[in-house]
Amino acid sequence: MFVAAAVGWAFVVVAAPYAADHVSGGQAGRTLAALPYAIGAVICHQRPERSFALWGHQLPVCARCTGLYVGTCLAVFAWPFRLRLQKVAPDFGAAARALSLAAIPTIATLAYEWLTGDAPSNAVRAISALPLGAAIALVVLTAADDRVN
Repeated sequence: MFVAAAVGWAFVVVAAPYAADHVSGGQAGRTLAALPYAIGAVICHQRPERSFALWGHQLPVCARCTGLYVGTCLAVFAWPFRLRLQKVAPDFGAAARALSLAAIPTIATLAYEWLTGDAPSNAVRAISALPLGAAIALVVLTAADDRVN
């Protein structure tokens, strides 16, 4: 379920502007096209100057959130190619360290922004969030894999 949600949401985030621009189907079509933006409003500030735009429409989440979701999706696709290591008991300390390290680029951009008052570009904000999104996915997938095996 996590894999479907990670891949599906990353697709929806990028496809929503296209749907907003090419919607048909009356009220039902407009409602369906608006749904990602309504969900995005709950989880993200959606500031236009901090968001990417495609097809003349803003994505439903900001650049940093886009990076998190794309990072999660990329990790899901990379998961089947991971090295099979010897099975050991789950090490939640290692997971916490991995998440902490992966958060460093995002924290660095936030610190830069707060200390200087200057916002990094949307590309920098998105790229800095990729490792954190990937680490979150890897922790979830590792935990799920451990429960299955």
